[in-house]
Amino acid sequence: MTNNDILRRLRFAFDIKDSKMMEIFKLGGLEVTRAEVSDFLKKDEDPDFKNCSDKNMAHFLNGFIVKNRGARDGEPMVAEKNINNNMILKKLKIALNLKSEDVLAILKLADFRLSNNELSAFFRKPDHKHFRPCMDQVLRNFLEGLKIRHRESDI
Repeated sequence: MTNNDILRRLRFAFDIKDSKMMEIFKLGGLEVTRAEVSDFLKKDEDPDFKNCSDKNMAHFLNGFIVKNRGARDGEPMVAEKNINNNMILKKLKIALNLKSEDVLAILKLADFRLSNNELSAFFRKPDHKHFRPCMDQVLRNFLEGLKIRHRESDI
């Protein structure tokens, strides 16, 4: 999955307007314009499409954490230069204050079954012997479950 696709899915799931997206980026330490947000959200084949870098995605996710949980005392969050599905899943789990059972329930909403052991492997350090990379399929289904959970509750 691309960072742009993840941004589009999060925007839809939580019904985030452009101004709120700009605010979230700013909370994560990056000032973006409405035009930049719009370009991040455009389809890949659009001539105005702009790729959302890993660092930009990290700023957005850090801002999403601050927006939902508040800023941490002490040092501000630093945006990683490289981000992967495991980090994205972990940051979303933190931002939404989810426990492992909640993540599994969200995945189940998208008809995706995962054991607690499989899920915990995604949150381990990469050098741990039981670490497993989070594949696109898992992240895609998690985002789909978030959409179902948050969009259907609005209806």
